[in-house]
Amino acid sequence: MKLLLVEDDPSMQLTLQRTLGRRHIDVRICGDGAQALTQWRAIEPDVVALDLSLPNVDGLQVLAQARAEGLRTPVLLLTARGTVGDRIMGLNAGADDYLPKPFDLDELEARIRALRRRSQSAGPEAAINPMEVGGLRFEPDNGAIYHRAELLEVTPRELALLKALMMKPGHAVTKERLFELVFPGESEVQYEAIEVVVYRLRKKLVGTGTVLMTMRGLGYLLRAET
Repeated sequence: MKLLLVEDDPSMQLTLQRTLGRRHIDVRICGDGAQALTQWRAIEPDVVALDLSLPNVDGLQVLAQARAEGLRTPVLLLTARGTVGDRIMGLNAGADDYLPKPFDLDELEARIRALRRRSQSAGPEAAINPMEVGGLRFEPDNGAIYHRAELLEVTPRELALLKALMMKPGHAVTKERLFELVFPGESEVQYEAIEVVVYRLRKKLVGTGTVLMTMRGLGYLLRAET
């Protein structure tokens, strides 16, 4: 597996290259936003881990230009900017996931591998065709979910849950599977935590024309409101 790490902190570069390298991830380093796209095209990585605060060219600009050029590599944003507004800007620019600093290395690895698996299993059709359930639209090319023309404001965990359900509209997804997608590699998190994410997301879906249903013994299901 090949990872392009776009990060200007030498200490972070060395730590991630050594740690992930021991876990069979080939980490290529780029410390300058102006050079990121050149290396991206040349390396053809499986996943890009992209810091937002970069010298010369900001990470969001790098991401927006990459998507404009048609580079569809899954992107995980790494940043100390932890506000909802920054997450929304990143998703609007085409990011697939978001991990605030400081982060756990096990979670970083799990998210990187999850992005690669989703990219491999999605196939070419998922890369261009949006999915719609009720009043929601999922754009696989940038990983964002919209209600009408507005970006749906959700947390990264809520986004992971909603995307998993939108991939199988009208079909129940088990709590076990959703837990794996929402809390990848987080063994210390209680299994019941998925219910909290469901509860919060359900409140945000009010008025969107989409219903998140609990199917006893089966899991959760997303369908259009009748």
